[in-house]
Amino acid sequence: QVQLVESGGGLVQAGGSLRLSCAASGRTFSSIGMGWFRQAPGKEREFVAAINWSGSSTYYADSAKGRFTISRDNGKNAVYLQMTSLKPSDTAVYYCAGRSNRATMVTTDYAYWGQGTQVTVSS
Repeated sequence: QVQLVESGGGLVQAGGSLRLSCAASGRTFSSIGMGWFRQAPGKEREFVAAINWSGSSTYYADSAKGRFTISRDNGKNAVYLQMTSLKPSDTAVYYCAGRSNRATMVTTDYAYWGQGTQVTVSS
């Protein structure tokens, strides 16, 4: 079992930056794939970024490419999402998620979820 807790959300103006953090506890963190997903009001949860267990492979949604960077620190049991050039369309609750295998871009592949952190981008 893995417990995930996100932090770092908030209100930011368009063009600004935020860094989300996800702290993990439980089973060996370094063996699980991690992802970030988001859900805007009235919309389905969507993939944002993912990273494999070693950090050597990363994956991004088209909307995140060039603006967001996912990283992880297995020594600290943490995964991060650095977001730059934020847009109002990035407003959503952001969730980190984990799975006991390679990281994927599919929401239903992930068994472990945090409670989410709100990101609001004002225009």
